[in-house]
Amino acid sequence: MASESDASSIATLSCARCQKPAHLQCPKCMDLKLPREEASFCTQECFKAAWSSHKAVHVKAQLSSIAKSLPGDQNSDLISQGWLYCVKKGQARTPKLPHFDWTGPLKQYPISTKRLVPAEIEKPDWAVDGTPKIEPNSDLQRVVEIKTPEQIQRMRETCKIAREVLDAAARVIRPGVTTDEIDRVVHEATIAAGGYPSPLNYYFFPKSCCTSVNEVICHGIPDARKLEDGDIVNVDVTVCYKGCHGDLNETYFVGNVDEASRQLVKCTYECLEKAIAIVKPGVRFREIGEIVNRHATMSGLSVVRSYCGHGIGDLFHCAPNIPHYAKNKAVGVMKAGQTFTIEPMINAGLWRDRIWPDGWTAVTADGKRSAQFEHTLLVTETGVEVLTARLPSSPDVYPWLSK
Repeated sequence: MASESDASSIATLSCARCQKPAHLQCPKCMDLKLPREEASFCTQECFKAAWSSHKAVHVKAQLSSIAKSLPGDQNSDLISQGWLYCVKKGQARTPKLPHFDWTGPLKQYPISTKRLVPAEIEKPDWAVDGTPKIEPNSDLQRVVEIKTPEQIQRMRETCKIAREVLDAAARVIRPGVTTDEIDRVVHEATIAAGGYPSPLNYYFFPKSCCTSVNEVICHGIPDARKLEDGDIVNVDVTVCYKGCHGDLNETYFVGNVDEASRQLVKCTYECLEKAIAIVKPGVRFREIGEIVNRHATMSGLSVVRSYCGHGIGDLFHCAPNIPHYAKNKAVGVMKAGQTFTIEPMINAGLWRDRIWPDGWTAVTADGKRSAQFEHTLLVTETGVEVLTARLPSSPDVYPWLSK
């Protein structure tokens, strides 16, 4: 409720809503010591009518105050502009850096507001409220689907778009670029192709792709941090187009990267390639983990156990699960017409992970670096088709592919 103030002090002020002589002031504005010109009203009725828009002044002032209270914090300007830290698995924001025992040099940074998708783009059922409805209750969580020729053709189209989107992201990666900028490129390229960025609002994930830097294993949220010379960054893209999903990711070098990180990324790439090489009808899904684990451990690296590959198609995630570690319990054998991802996550140190306060970002427990590569695959009658394979136009970013 607006409060009466000393008449002589506001006699010359006008109502912030209707410009009539002001006789009252907003008590919240007074507490925040805001300029009287924005806080003066002629009557209680005028104050109430203006409240829906006026209260935004308080929020902006509070954010600015918090930002100024963080001396030396390079994020303070962003916070005052409305960028906030993500918490509660994407369902909430806060202007304060969450408390956490960070495992490595990286920390959370503020994120920008949710990007918009044009009304004409076909959207999955989580796009509006963040909750998938069809996927969790589908029989395909238990049964591995054999795709029809029509589904396979749609998968090919979608996966080609996903590859082109990831390539667009790869072209902008360099020191000084924020992961939020990478997300913008992914978002706009996906929309331009007529697709929907599958991660956006999936169980409230706030962005259109995942960007996982250095010790982040997976599900990193694009934010305001600028990539630095020597970083490695994984970009994970999934596109929904014509009702089906295509999923892939790659880990990229940022500027001059140390030899240990280069070998980590190269070994991870080789783990995926070796796993793909065994895919054909009759092979057990659990064999993939044996292949990946053998190659990683021979290089003194470890395989993440908390996350796995998955079935994909009209659903973003479904059966089968594809663990990447040895002696896993995956059931079933490959059959022609099945589509799934293989996406090994390989760590320089221990395989265990922890989750940041945002509820999404998985980081190595010891703070050492992690790398990942992923393809969406189709089992054929004679072997495998890599639906998200690199194109002749894909950027030349891996030295070992040029040899």
